[in-house]
Amino acid sequence: MNVENILILAEAELDLDDGRNFYESQARGIGEYFWDCLLADIESLLMYAGIHGKKYGYYRMSSKRFPYSIYYEVDGNTAYVVAVLPMRRNPDWVIGKMPKRN
Repeated sequence: MNVENILILAEAELDLDDGRNFYESQARGIGEYFWDCLLADIESLLMYAGIHGKKYGYYRMSSKRFPYSIYYEVDGNTAYVVAVLPMRRNPDWVIGKMPKRN
């Protein structure tokens, strides 16, 4: 299913900021690289939205270069990115974040 629009919800944008800040604290420049890579992954939803398996009630796509999952839903011709969360966190932590996105 191809979508025409992608909307990144405010909570997901905060997730992206958290990831960028974390990687920037590891080494200068990696935070911006993280940001660019994750946005490219999200942009790929224009072609690939809806093909990923579901987890916690949302489609889940893994980032190509970082251990992050992009959670999204599709409504009509729009993909809504609801969360961008690290895959290495405790699953209970992830589950705790998801209900807040509904």
